[in-house]
Amino acid sequence: MSLATAAVRTVRPGTVLADLLPASTRARGHARDLALVLGGAAFTGLAAQFAVPVPGSPVPVTGQTLAALLVGTALGARRGAASLALYLLAGLAGLPWFAQGSSGSGATFGYIIGFVVAAALVGELARRGADRSPLRTAGAMVLGNLAIYAVGVPCLAASLHVSLGTAASLGLYPYLIGDALKVALATGLLPAAWKLVGRKA
Repeated sequence: MSLATAAVRTVRPGTVLADLLPASTRARGHARDLALVLGGAAFTGLAAQFAVPVPGSPVPVTGQTLAALLVGTALGARRGAASLALYLLAGLAGLPWFAQGSSGSGATFGYIIGFVVAAALVGELARRGADRSPLRTAGAMVLGNLAIYAVGVPCLAASLHVSLGTAASLGLYPYLIGDALKVALATGLLPAAWKLVGRKA
């Protein structure tokens, strides 16, 4: 039996992908978790720079949403939420790694708050095995997107002093096709990652 096979067979219920990274001592486990939180925030910041403005809307199309959901799912609820909270706080403090190199709060800041909520949600769903088959992964990603919009759209409405319907037309409806493509991408990536480590759904 190979070491990889042995490792896979000892995966405990409630395990997420990040838990498969080795940590032989508690101190090393803490160091691993810190590195994962920092790496997840940096990955989200990098993905945010892939931004395309949408005419008539203050909300660009970016890679942030996909990054936040992947980070939450791979790291689990606690580390995923911590990673996105770090992303939020560092940007609020002035680090220019929000969409298009921006920082601080603004009309789209509610979506970034939503990333923290979504990362915790999909991370908890992943702990329950929601990322190990395409159908369950798609469901988790859809719920994560809904969590982002549930925070982002009302905050957009408040920031622009418009109705929720108008905010939805500016910051929700134009993005549904793109979100569907992101869900499809995650649906392919996450179950495939589990297959690479030999863990069946």
